[in-house]
Amino acid sequence: MNILLVRLRQIGDVAFTTPAVRALRQHFPYAHIAYLVEPAAQSLVAHNTALDEVIVAPRTSGWRGLVNDVRLGARLRRARFDLAIDFHGGPRASLLTWLSGAPRRIGYEITGRSWMYTERVSRPRALRARHSVENQWDLLVSLGLPPASRDRFPVEMPIDPDAAVSVAAKLAACGYVSGDRLAVLHVSAGNPFRRWPIESFGEVAASLIARHPGLRVIVTSGPSEIDAAAKTVEAARARLTAAEQPLVAAPDDLSLAELRALVERAALYIGGDSGPMHIAATSSVPIVSLYGPTLPARSEPWRARPERAIAVEIADLPCRPCEQRTCEPGDFRCLGRIQPSAVLDAAERLLSQTGQAG
Repeated sequence: MNILLVRLRQIGDVAFTTPAVRALRQHFPYAHIAYLVEPAAQSLVAHNTALDEVIVAPRTSGWRGLVNDVRLGARLRRARFDLAIDFHGGPRASLLTWLSGAPRRIGYEITGRSWMYTERVSRPRALRARHSVENQWDLLVSLGLPPASRDRFPVEMPIDPDAAVSVAAKLAACGYVSGDRLAVLHVSAGNPFRRWPIESFGEVAASLIARHPGLRVIVTSGPSEIDAAAKTVEAARARLTAAEQPLVAAPDDLSLAELRALVERAALYIGGDSGPMHIAATSSVPIVSLYGPTLPARSEPWRARPERAIAVEIADLPCRPCEQRTCEPGDFRCLGRIQPSAVLDAAERLLSQTGQAG
C-alpha cells in the first residue's frame, strides 16, 4: 500500500499528527508512507522512522503558487498513492489531496471542499475541550486503527545527530559546562495571543537562578523574535548579582532540530502553547505550559507521564477559549494576568518531583 499524509502550516499541529503516523506504521507495517509538509515543519518529521518519505511543499504566493501546486499535484499523482489522509483541511491541503489522485481520500467535512474527499469525517466548528490528537484521530477510525493513546502513541521527534553537535557548541558559547543543569524558557509564540510578557519571563528566569545554585537558564525564541529573547535576558540580569548574570543567556538562533536537542538536556521547560512546547513534549523534560486563549484539554503535551507537565492558566475568564483573531477585552488578559509566582510554583513542583531542586 502507498499512503500519503498531508498536514500543512503549524509546527504544533504537525507534532500532533506524529502519534497517528506511528499508529499507521504499526497497522500497515509494509506500506510506503509519505508525509507532505511545508518547509517550516520539515525538520519535525525528517527523521521519523515511521515514514519512508518526506515531501516538502514550499509556500509561494499568487499565481506562481497555484502553478507550483498543480505541478506538485502531478508529481503526487505519478506516485500512485492508494490512500491519502488530509489532517489539515485547509484550501491548499484539500487541493493537493485531491490532485494526488488517490482512489481513497479521507478528510474533514468542510463546506465547499468536501467533494475533494471520497470519505468525509465530521468536524464541529465549535471549540471543544477535546485534544487535537484525538480530533485528528477521527480520520483513522474507518481504517481500523486502535484508539488514540498517550502511552502507546505519544508525539515524537527523533534527535538529529548533527543538531545535537551544533547545539552543544552554542551552549558552550553561552558558558555552559558539563554538570550544569538547564532550564529552557521559550519566550515567543505564533501570535500575540500566546505571548507572555517579557518582564514576567525575566522575573521567572532570575528567580530560578537565585533559588537553585548550579542552574543555568537558556532563553530561546523564534527566528523573528530574537529581540524578545535578548530583552528577556536583559530583564533577568537586572534582577541578579553580577556573579549570577552570566547564568542566563540566549544562544544564537536555534533551528527546530537544535531546540529538540536542547530540551533533551534540560531539567525544565517553560513556554506558551506553541510549536516549540510540543517539540519539548517529544522529550521527557518536565514542562510548565502557559495557556491564554487556548485550553489545555485541546493542546496539552500529548505523552506518557502527564504528571511531568503542569498547565498554568486563568480559568475563570468568560472569553476563553477564543478564535485568536481579535481580543474582545483588548488587553490580552488571558495571558497577561498569569503571575510569575504561579509559574514559579509550578516549576518548583516539577523540579522537586524529579529530584532536581537545589
